[in-house]
Amino acid sequence: MAQLHAASPYSSTNLAFHAPKRVIQAVLAGDKEKDAPVKLKKVVLAYSGGLDTSVIVPWLRENYGCEVVCFTADVGQGIKELDGLEEKAKASGACQLVVKDLKEEFVKDYIFPCLRAGAIYERKYLLGTSMARPVIAKVEYDRTFSTFSHSIVEHELSLHAMVDVASEVGADAVSHGCTGKGNDQVRFELTFFALNPELYVVAPWREWDIQGREDAIEYAKKHNVPVPVTKKSIYSRDRNLWHLSHEGDILEDPANEPEKDMYMMTADPEYAPDKPEYVEIGIVSGLPVSVNGKELSPVSLLSQLNEIGGKHGIGRVDMVENRLVGMKSRGVYETPGGTILSLAARELESLTLDREAMQFKDICALKYAELVYAGRWFDPLRKSMDAFMEEITATTTGSVTLKLYKGSVTVTGRKSPYSLYRQDISSFESGQIYDQADAAGFIRLYGLPTRVRAMLEKDNGSA
Repeated sequence: MAQLHAASPYSSTNLAFHAPKRVIQAVLAGDKEKDAPVKLKKVVLAYSGGLDTSVIVPWLRENYGCEVVCFTADVGQGIKELDGLEEKAKASGACQLVVKDLKEEFVKDYIFPCLRAGAIYERKYLLGTSMARPVIAKVEYDRTFSTFSHSIVEHELSLHAMVDVASEVGADAVSHGCTGKGNDQVRFELTFFALNPELYVVAPWREWDIQGREDAIEYAKKHNVPVPVTKKSIYSRDRNLWHLSHEGDILEDPANEPEKDMYMMTADPEYAPDKPEYVEIGIVSGLPVSVNGKELSPVSLLSQLNEIGGKHGIGRVDMVENRLVGMKSRGVYETPGGTILSLAARELESLTLDREAMQFKDICALKYAELVYAGRWFDPLRKSMDAFMEEITATTTGSVTLKLYKGSVTVTGRKSPYSLYRQDISSFESGQIYDQADAAGFIRLYGLPTRVRAMLEKDNGSA
């Protein structure tokens, strides 16, 4: 039995022996179809102030007879997004708006670990939205939440915060505005399951009769809810400190080129400065700490690189990605600071990691990115992989200099006190450590399988 008590709190064994029956019953109840309306007292909604979350407030009150607490996580989406949010939430029928400043936590505890791991989804995506969801959900538990769309790691952070908020206000349910076609519904709900399986989850887009934006606008007008949009098609955007994403409108056809005025964080590379700019990134144990020799806090560092990179049109990515639910979707991402940091970290590792370590880290990075993209931030596997990433990058300390010019970022120099590169060995000039004559024996042994195969094919051909 001692072994059972030592088991991970997330293991099925631990749940079976130690979880209260009501927790298991709550989970099972959530797996069933909602045949009859559930009576809820208070729901925490992930709230952005946009059309979807604005109409969810009166819909929750009307269909569940509950109080609605709106929750917003400040993960760097900008002052304009937060201005007038409390008035808007209360005008929609919410009893309270809770705003949490999660910027430092978002960058330090979510973005930087992904950066250190080299997590990139499907060759291009730097996981902007995926990272923010977990932190939002966690705070919500201390308050319970609704619909909030940010970057992947942003998701995890925000959801963590949301769960915290649910606890604080005594909510018995959380709600989100994710559609039944997207990835965010999975990220939100997996995080809720991991942090507090007793919370009831309301997903309006899987329940109500509203079919699209026009229906939502009509519903808002009927319930006197102020909305900031018209029926004209617009882009669906999601912004935080790490990136800005664009979806919808003409982007739904992958053959269409994005319109020039769509971009907001980055200058058009064609009209970026004609003079290149050099920037030096200081890194300690795989994590960025300084820009041009000046040490900065995580938020200040990323904000400064966003400004510098954006000015030069750095970090635009147009991609078609595979969603969790099986379909493909097209998105355009602007990640100026993240693009600079990602390249700097990889280049420094070229000095500090040997071949086997680098190749295995790259393999792990693919799985790490997949877990984050899928909303499994709190999985034991991701946590264990994080411990590996921290250990393997312990000596990844030094600096990288990059050249920014009209949308391109190029490494011009890298140095580290732990560099495995030795000029006296690598030089084409004669050296005392490396004797070129030794290569002959190595080649004969290394090429032995090739020689044996060739001999076999020759013998078979002559038979």
